[in-house]
Amino acid sequence: SRASGHDKVRLDGKLVHQAPSRRSATWLCHRSPGENLLPPREPDGDAAQAQTGRDAVSERLSRRVGRRHISISPMPRIDGGLELLTSDGELAAKLQRAVRGLPMEFGLRVRGELSAEQIEGILGGELDSGEKMQIESCEPSGGEGSNRWYKVLATGANGRDLRALVERQNALVSRVLRVALGGLKLERTLARGHVRQLTDEEISSLLQSQAGEADTAD
Repeated sequence: SRASGHDKVRLDGKLVHQAPSRRSATWLCHRSPGENLLPPREPDGDAAQAQTGRDAVSERLSRRVGRRHISISPMPRIDGGLELLTSDGELAAKLQRAVRGLPMEFGLRVRGELSAEQIEGILGGELDSGEKMQIESCEPSGGEGSNRWYKVLATGANGRDLRALVERQNALVSRVLRVALGGLKLERTLARGHVRQLTDEEISSLLQSQAGEADTAD
């Protein structure tokens, strides 16, 4: 049966807070690197094996809440951080368009310190395809020895292209984490593997960029 707005929903034994009287739900997830956000694609006949200990975040939410969930601009499986999932198909399409115009922050871990030339190449944003990413800044943010962290600010970026861009500068990337998307930030209080439901105000804020683009087009 489906959960009502007054039901307490738990995901892997953890309480999931729901907004009252919502027909659909949109979630912010703190995904661990390597954790499946969506079900893995398996050949027919291997479905039972795929379910054993490998349930994706979206599957666990769908079983608890009673609706199928869709991911919005997901990070590569080997990376992680802030992810969005919604059970509203129409909203998913709107959010997918909206995130292309939103500022984002990424935590980038590389092997060794980036040179000035490598940082310049990252800021240039040019991919092998000839397309350009909109990179606002790339600054050191910690680490030592062979593991160095950089804070990257970009607009409308995705994790796959950011990883490809940095690797194009002959840098060895070990991790890319999305830590902010528009006005949403990955709070320290939200542990890895946990989710929280977005408020209507947060969803509206994410959609504002799409509305602004439509007004400009008119």
